[in-house]
Amino acid sequence: MKKSLKVVGAIIENDNNEILCALRSPKMTLPNMWEFPGGKVEANENFAQAIVREIEEELKCSIEYKEIFNDNTHEYEKFTVNLITIKCKIKDGKPTADEHSKIIWLKRENLESLRWAPADVPAVKQLASEKV
Repeated sequence: MKKSLKVVGAIIENDNNEILCALRSPKMTLPNMWEFPGGKVEANENFAQAIVREIEEELKCSIEYKEIFNDNTHEYEKFTVNLITIKCKIKDGKPTADEHSKIIWLKRENLESLRWAPADVPAVKQLASEKV
């Protein structure tokens, strides 16, 4: 049986209605694909705790959990990911690409121009069609 992972991803929007996109590094699984930053939910965490911790670790800034945006399960060749994307707002600090190759801010209408990790695609499509 495939390993199953519960993962959270942050949809962080700035004051210009741009979304933060993170490029996975060549050392990560799914290298050089874009994603919403985040990571695995630990056994003792709820989604809000997990996303706040992950963004602190990955982007060196603090965020505020707002609401769950999308819940999608994707089967990869070797594992299954249940990705819960969460709308968040930066509380303190400026995101920096620590684990990722780079981070960029993009308008919704340009999100689909990137090569996204497959589990992130449903949230990308939902965001791209969202009216702001």
